[in-house]
Amino acid sequence: MNEPMSKSRERAEAAFGLTQTQFLSRTQESSKIDPVVTARNEKTARLRAMRLQQEANTAIETPSRASPIND
Repeated sequence: MNEPMSKSRERAEAAFGLTQTQFLSRTQESSKIDPVVTARNEKTARLRAMRLQQEANTAIETPSRASPIND
């Protein structure tokens, strides 16, 4: 049942093994980066919400003036 592999099959297996190793390496690196990215996204969302709230409060406090239409 153990038949020898052809040269092209051996090259394909070696290439697949290399690709799989690179993929697993990237997956491990991305798992280290994900918490940093998540924290940054959460902070950005909080700051955006605070800015929008501040803009809304400012809009309520200062009524907008309608600009006169010049014909």
